[in-house]
Amino acid sequence: MPPPPKPSLRTLLVLGRASNLPTVWSNCLAGWLLGGEGGSWWALFRVITGGSLLYIAGMYLNDACDAAFDRQHRRERPIPSGAIGEATVWKLGLAMMVGGWAILASLGWVTAVLGLFLVISIVVYDVLHKALSFSPVLMSACRFFLFLAAASAGAKGVTGLALWTAIALSGWIIGLSYVARRESTKSPMRHWPLAILTFPLILAYLANAGDWRYRALFIGLLLSAWALFCLRHVLVEANRNLGLTVAGLLAGICLVDWLAVAPPPGLGLVFLLLFGAALAAQRLIPAT
Repeated sequence: MPPPPKPSLRTLLVLGRASNLPTVWSNCLAGWLLGGEGGSWWALFRVITGGSLLYIAGMYLNDACDAAFDRQHRRERPIPSGAIGEATVWKLGLAMMVGGWAILASLGWVTAVLGLFLVISIVVYDVLHKALSFSPVLMSACRFFLFLAAASAGAKGVTGLALWTAIALSGWIIGLSYVARRESTKSPMRHWPLAILTFPLILAYLANAGDWRYRALFIGLLLSAWALFCLRHVLVEANRNLGLTVAGLLAGICLVDWLAVAPPPGLGLVFLLLFGAALAAQRLIPAT
């Protein structure tokens, strides 16, 4: 039997859906800010590093669990195409999973527990997402616990606003995951579940007052415009392209985080840059 192929850098990036990493960094930054300004920047760096490793590990294990399905339906993916061995993917994924959780655990017991819940959510999703109709909820749990883990590293820890924001973010993830599930299963698209994408807008309106509400309104309008722009691939039958919709909504996570924090213009630029980075990276590495 020939030795397994040595994977190229591009193969590793495609396997890990690396184009979505800016959205992970955005989640970590927003959660950390809502956990209380004045927290340690070193703590933020560790959250981003640990969260990134767990995200990539989740993507690796996702492909490993889906190898049989991909050999029939997505032969361009790294494992069925022969670009990397399945055993190698398992080893790399599990190693990064352990390393990512260990980094989060170094931030204290609260972050360690939330990181453990994140690991469990990732593993359960990877193993069961093809079999369960509510797998979008499992996907949203991954971002929910990532956001809270980041908040726990802030100066005040998991605040009420951080918790509600994590719930609103989960709504956005459930909406885009619903579209993604239709892409892989080719099942009929129903439009009413997409209403859950409005959760971040509702929370932003309720959580802000005065000048902050006007700032949130401006960001919310940008987010709404982007969501409608992405959903044109779903709402117009002749123009249906679910992959483009999912990729666009994934990049939109950065705008959701920007809306949640509604920071001064200087800091808001960071979220816009991450949004642009996600879109640019998607031109090189598929988001799904």
